[in-house]
Amino acid sequence: MPNSSQIGAYARTQNTSGGPRNTEARALTEAARRMSEAQQGLPSDEKAYQDALRLNWRLWTIIQADVSSPENPLPPEIKSNIISLSIFVDRQTLSALGDPDPAKMDVLININRNIAAGLMQSPEDEQAGENAPESGDPVAIAGPTSA
Repeated sequence: MPNSSQIGAYARTQNTSGGPRNTEARALTEAARRMSEAQQGLPSDEKAYQDALRLNWRLWTIIQADVSSPENPLPPEIKSNIISLSIFVDRQTLSALGDPDPAKMDVLININRNIAAGLMQSPEDEQAGENAPESGDPVAIAGPTSA
C-alpha cells in the first residue's frame, strides 16, 4: 500500500498538471512505454524489465488505493471494475517477475494504453460511447484500443 506521503505527492501532481484524468493517462502511458522498452532489452537487461514492472505495479497500487477511498466519486460499478483490473495487474506482474518473459508484459502494456486512451477522451466522446454495446470486459471502460 502506498503511504500517505506518496498519495499526497500524487494528489499535488494532479493539481498542477491538467487534472487527475490527464495525470493518470500520462502516468499509465509512461509506464507502458517503459515496459515496452524493457521488453526489447530482454534477456540482456533483466534489471530494466524488473524496474519497469515494479513501476507499473506501484502505479496500479496507487490507483487501487484511490479507487478504494470512500471519497472517490466514481460509480460503484466502475470502482469494482478498476479494482478487479488492478488485482489482475498484481497477478500478472507477479507472474512476469517470477518468470521473465517479454510476452507477459504485452497484456500489461495493452491495459495501460487502453485505460490511458479512455482517460484522454473528452466528455463528449464519453457521452457518445454510452450508447455503445457493453462487452463485460473491465478494459472496455477505457474506450477504444490505442494500438
